[in-house]
Amino acid sequence: MGGLLGNKKASMGIGSMIIFIAMILVAGVTASVMIQTMNSLQQQAMKTSEETVRDISGGLKVTHVTGYNNGSKITQIAIFLVPLAGSGDINMTYADISFSDTTSHVILSCNSSCFSSSISNGLFNTLNASNLTSTTYGIMVIRDIDGSCSSTTLTINDEDLIVLLVNTSKCFSGISTRTEIFGDVIPEYGISGIISFTTPSAYINTIIDLQP
Repeated sequence: MGGLLGNKKASMGIGSMIIFIAMILVAGVTASVMIQTMNSLQQQAMKTSEETVRDISGGLKVTHVTGYNNGSKITQIAIFLVPLAGSGDINMTYADISFSDTTSHVILSCNSSCFSSSISNGLFNTLNASNLTSTTYGIMVIRDIDGSCSSTTLTINDEDLIVLLVNTSKCFSGISTRTEIFGDVIPEYGISGIISFTTPSAYINTIIDLQP
């Protein structure tokens, strides 16, 4: 009788131990899954926050826009552009110009072969505008302290100042008087630079300030 009772107690003890071990294993697996999930969420949150900070703290600013009058229409425009304060490196290879004259809308991308590291022959004579199409713009560098903006890198950063040249005779067949132009310069990430102006009622000078 005593031996039988002892066997029952031993069986109950082994069963309890198996259940205990199983609970530990389940708890361990659950904890491992929770830790992995938390790590994944943390990494996603950090990535999202970094991208959000990059998108809201960086970008481009259009300081002003100048046009070239050929006698009856504006056939070229020069867009002066700087990075916003605190921006990281901005690669202009991936920056587009999107703008409209209320009747047509165009998207322009960078033509790296139409590039000048300086404005050596005036704003509208340094680059050959005839090399630009209705979908491309050229770049001229005014200020580049660290030499980051070249024909192969096209990267601008803090305190750089460049000019984007657009052949509007190709985009809009020239811009007439009293024409509203609006659009923006869209970087790969960050805030876009705003283009917004209305041409004057008469063209008198060859070089015309359009914005601001």
